[in-house]
Amino acid sequence: MATGILGSADIAANTDTTVYTVPASTFAVVTVSVANRSASNRAVRVALAATGTPGNAEYIEYDAALIGNGVLERGGIVIDAAKKVVVRCDSTDVSVVVYGIETSTV
Repeated sequence: MATGILGSADIAANTDTTVYTVPASTFAVVTVSVANRSASNRAVRVALAATGTPGNAEYIEYDAALIGNGVLERGGIVIDAAKKVVVRCDSTDVSVVVYGIETSTV
């Protein structure tokens, strides 16, 4: 089972990006860190989704204000097998890192 950085991405504007997918027969406890590399504000969405296109009920952040050169971080997130961390931003210059631990369910 993996520990440490489980996924990372440089987010494209207005595009759902799957940053991490929990492997089968596994659950994960993660922190999602979203960093704004620009001096301008950004609007960020974060979802724990069954697919790469989140439904409305799967968002844990929706158009959250990410100030210039700021960080949005959510920790202690427990995700079950096959679920995805999906991030979207209204502009470029945003990085996402998902880090934590995976644990086998068998």
